[in-house]
Amino acid sequence: MTHAVAKAWDRAAEGWSSSTPVIHAWLRQATAAMLSEARLRPGARVLDLAAGAGDQTKDIALAVGPTGDVLATDISPKILDFARGHVEEAGLTNVRFAVADAQQPVHAEAPFDAVMCRLGLMFCMSPAAALAGAFKALRPGGRFVALVFGDPANNPCITTMLQVARKHRGLSGSVSPYADGGLFSLAAPGRLAGLLTAAGYVEVAAQSLAVPFELPDAAAYVAFVRSSGSPIMEVLAPLDARARESAWREMEEALEQFRGDQGWVGPNELLLASATRAD
Repeated sequence: MTHAVAKAWDRAAEGWSSSTPVIHAWLRQATAAMLSEARLRPGARVLDLAAGAGDQTKDIALAVGPTGDVLATDISPKILDFARGHVEEAGLTNVRFAVADAQQPVHAEAPFDAVMCRLGLMFCMSPAAALAGAFKALRPGGRFVALVFGDPANNPCITTMLQVARKHRGLSGSVSPYADGGLFSLAAPGRLAGLLTAAGYVEVAAQSLAVPFELPDAAAYVAFVRSSGSPIMEVLAPLDARARESAWREMEEALEQFRGDQGWVGPNELLLASATRAD
């Protein structure tokens, strides 16, 4: 499973990297909220789990300053190469990289002042293992912060695209949106907070953030997802090119409902969770 997940994100790596400006604009305020909850200080050591193409890694590196240390990990070697390139282009020298599953411990690198994970934890088949590993990696009093997708009902762009993709694949029957490893696996009320508490964290908190996607039109959103949205890309992967194009067209038509007087605004809700390793 780990190998398959790595390969899937390798396939999405170039698209995710090239979409960095779009992603940065979309998540700018949410990322700032993450950094605030992490209580970072100059000189801090931070583990950035499931770092992706490194957009938030750069923000973390700037927050801890040149005397700080950031270890960015990801299951996909290819996407981590893009992260390394983005960090080097920014002239930052306080970031290191390692290919690793977020569910695997990093004891040799501990302790960290903070462990952060932006839109990666929900893809873990065993989020409890990831949280336990993060707990062990933290110093006493260290902070854990994660951003995951919130209630499916408040993320209609994603649910619409998934429904269309499954229809074109001929996948029938209802599927729980909260299935492990899926986009909404940690969105069930109280689940993430409960996992954090069970792992031994204190000061557990979770808050919903409205993070709308503002783009010129639905076509721009579909272009983003079809190049970098690995979960939907993987649903459509077995189809031939013509069938995939038909699915993407139907998604674009369905998403036009979010065009308004202010342009195209796709509703999105994220969940910001934070906790502390007890002293």
